[in-house]
Amino acid sequence: MRPVWDKEQPRFAEHDRHRVIRYVQPVTGPAADKAPEAAPPMELVVTDRIVTIPNLLSVLRLLGVPLFLWLLLGPKADLLALVVLMLSGFSDWADGVLARKLNQMSTLGALLDPLADRLYIMATLVGLVVRGILPWPIAAIIIGRDVALSVTLPILRRHGYGPLPVHYLGKAATFNLLYAFPLLLLAAGDSTVARIAAPFAWAFTLWGTALYLWAGALYVVQTGQLVRADNAATADSAARART
Repeated sequence: MRPVWDKEQPRFAEHDRHRVIRYVQPVTGPAADKAPEAAPPMELVVTDRIVTIPNLLSVLRLLGVPLFLWLLLGPKADLLALVVLMLSGFSDWADGVLARKLNQMSTLGALLDPLADRLYIMATLVGLVVRGILPWPIAAIIIGRDVALSVTLPILRRHGYGPLPVHYLGKAATFNLLYAFPLLLLAAGDSTVARIAAPFAWAFTLWGTALYLWAGALYVVQTGQLVRADNAATADSAARART
């Protein structure tokens, strides 16, 4: 699981514009009741650069969203729509790998990457439901999860935190859904390929939906941990001020 932002940082390195961001590893289970200091912080260099290779890939993914939706609903060019969707899934994996390999993790990239993921998921859900390929209750569950999580944003902001970084479970859920959607397109026909693709398509769809809900629950837990830790720190500061 990826750690969440520690709002008491960042510290600025003296040699360049890079920021050394301190993270606190979220804790779940019985250990969650321990003091926040029990979780050792980790540090990661995050730049303020805008023009990076991972950010370029994320922008290209964003530009592909309206193209994909038009191909799916306009000319119904399923093969081309499938290619766009597969390229999106590959670039989603590639930009994260390149960001770490090239040391080009950036604040902008941390925003663009999940934004592109969610827009592709929303666009694909709308297109597949309109085409009658995906039952609307599954789409409603996935969209409802994102709507529910949006409630946590003002709560985090009120306590001085930004949006929580995407953790590995959330990425796994997204990958499952991005694999499920092209397979659902393949399974929509009457060919032999469609019959072979169908069980894999629904397996990825159900697993992806379940993981998406699980990841959402963990984001809620993390939000609660941060709020409790912040309230405890505020109360401790007030107590010290009185003594």
